[in-house]
Amino acid sequence: QVQLVESGGGLVQAGGSLRRSCAASGTIFRIRPVGWYRQAPGKQRDLVARITSGGSTNYADSVKGRFTISRDNAKNTVSLQMNSLKAEDTATYYCRLVLRGIPYWGQGTQVTVSS
Repeated sequence: QVQLVESGGGLVQAGGSLRRSCAASGTIFRIRPVGWYRQAPGKQRDLVARITSGGSTNYADSVKGRFTISRDNAKNTVSLQMNSLKAEDTATYYCRLVLRGIPYWGQGTQVTVSS
């Protein structure tokens, strides 16, 4: 059983910054890619950023240059630094990894950007 625990998020004004973190028990993050997803009301859940076990990253076009995903293997965490936030970034954000074909999700946290 993999448990992902998220922290961070909240309310911020447009142009501001927030940092989300996702922690897992054990060292699972060292061997599996981890993704951050978001879901706005009435919309599907979309990939925002992803980092592989080797540290390669990819981002959705809408967040490139503003969001940065990183991992800290010593702390078994993956973080998402969100800068220059826009109202359209408002959503519930989730971290996710897949192990043996089974997806595991964090509990999700609301990020609200006021314009």
